[in-house]
Amino acid sequence: MVRGLVPNLKSGKTIVLGSIQHPERCSSICAPSIAWTGINERTFLAIKPDGYQRRLIGEIIRRFEKKGFHLVAMKIMQASEQLLKQHYIALQDKPFYDRLVKYMGSGPVVAMVWQGLDVVKTARLMIGETNPAHSLPGTIRGDFCVDVGRNVIHGSDSRESAQREIALWFQPDELVCWQDSTESWIYE
Repeated sequence: MVRGLVPNLKSGKTIVLGSIQHPERCSSICAPSIAWTGINERTFLAIKPDGYQRRLIGEIIRRFEKKGFHLVAMKIMQASEQLLKQHYIALQDKPFYDRLVKYMGSGPVVAMVWQGLDVVKTARLMIGETNPAHSLPGTIRGDFCVDVGRNVIHGSDSRESAQREIALWFQPDELVCWQDSTESWIYE
């Protein structure tokens, strides 16, 4: 057990949040203990093979933890071609699609689900522009990337995409809900 993480294992019932089914324990423990003035939501992030090979995993996770977001799922995996084609289905007509799928399958990927106040929008701002040349210093891509084809991280671009991507990469029982003991120091 990690200090500060308190899993709630009260029941195995399943409820529906949006279009994704989650065990009941996830809804009760993931609800904030204080009133937030924004949207408590989840997003999907994936550290790409170049980020993995360059050993940027800890630095990327650190940035999201320091921001105050909750890591509710993470796994290291070799993504299958089928999974990657489903993940990038919206890009299938682009000339770079086949290269992207091949590249994403070329090495380990760190798939993650983060939760917090307006996390989808904030994560995208923290990541930076798809093309690192257009990313500001201080963003992940602005600090660590120079080539659009090696931009180290993927982040969901909308709440709908986040729900779809989370359901694609994770089973409901892989999402761990916990109450952060520092929450009152992060949110008013």
